[in-house]
Amino acid sequence: MPLPESEIVTLPPARGAFAPASEIPVRWRPSTRARRVSMRICPREGAVVVTLPPRSGRRAGLALIREHEAWVLDRLAALTPMIEFAPGAAFLLGGEPHVIRHEPRARGGAFLDGQHLVVAGAREFLRRRATDFLRAEAKRRITVLAAPHAGMLGVKPRTIRVKDTRSRWGSCAPDGTLAFSWRLVMAPEWVTDYVVAHEIAHLRELNHSARFWALVAQLTPHRDAAVEWLRLEGPALLRVG
Repeated sequence: MPLPESEIVTLPPARGAFAPASEIPVRWRPSTRARRVSMRICPREGAVVVTLPPRSGRRAGLALIREHEAWVLDRLAALTPMIEFAPGAAFLLGGEPHVIRHEPRARGGAFLDGQHLVVAGAREFLRRRATDFLRAEAKRRITVLAAPHAGMLGVKPRTIRVKDTRSRWGSCAPDGTLAFSWRLVMAPEWVTDYVVAHEIAHLRELNHSARFWALVAQLTPHRDAAVEWLRLEGPALLRVG
C-alpha cells in the first residue's frame, strides 16, 4: 500500500488507560539520505513530520510517535493559533503590532498606513496581496541591512531572494546567493539584522568555524538575543498568513 503524503493518525490509549484516543496530524517524508527514523514538529502545518530512511515504513514511524506521544501532544498543543490574513487580522511587522484593513475601493494593491496594512480590491485577493506586499517589504528591508555588512567585509551577494522556508531563516549558497524567509519582516529589526549578518559572513566563511563566528561578532552584537528570540517567537511567525 503506498505511503500517504499526510494523514491523521489515531493512537488508541495505552492498555488500561481511560484517556481518549489521540488524533495526530502526520506528514510522512521518505528520504534516501536519512539514516534513521526521526520526527519534528512543523509549526506552519501544525503537524508532525516523520522522516523515513530507505527500508523503513509507516510502522516504524508510528512506533516512534507512540514512544514520544506525550511530547508530541504537548508540542502541538503549545502552537499558537493560526492567523490568516483577513480583515482585522493582527500581525507583527518589524516587531510592532499591525492590523489588516480592507478597503475594496482603494488603489495600490497593498500599502502601509501607520499601524495598518491597507489592502485594496476584492476580498478573495486579500490574502495574496498582503503576502506579496510583505514578501516585497522583506526583500527591501533585508537588502538595506545587507549593504553595510557586505561593505564591511568587502563581499557582495550574487543575489538576495526571499522564500517561504519552514526550517531555515536564511541560507547562503556556494555561488553567493543569499535566501531568507520573508517572515523575518515580522521580527524586530535587530533580529533580522543578525540573520542577515550571519549569511553575509558566510560569503567569507562558508562554514561555522571560529573565524566565521568572529566575523558575525564583528558585524552584529545581537547574536545571542536574536537566536533566543527566534527560538521562542519564531514558531509563531510560521503560523501567520
